[in-house]
Amino acid sequence: MKNIEIHSGAIKDIKRVDTSYYGNPRYSFMINDLKVYTPIDSLLGYSIHNYLNKKVVARIGDHYNRVTLKSIKEVAA
Repeated sequence: MKNIEIHSGAIKDIKRVDTSYYGNPRYSFMINDLKVYTPIDSLLGYSIHNYLNKKVVARIGDHYNRVTLKSIKEVAA
């Protein structure tokens, strides 16, 4: 993963995208008007709904020319 940046804001507009080859879920979501995808075959695909409308700090980078979530942590409002 390249160009890792830290973004903070609320997670909005979670949408399901195609599953991985192994059947694991993938989602896209918005944080600060930036469309981000969960990684392929990652537990983040299962837990992203826990952060909906909550303030978070997320590490986001480029993975195969797609803006991809690396890690996420909820912060106090």
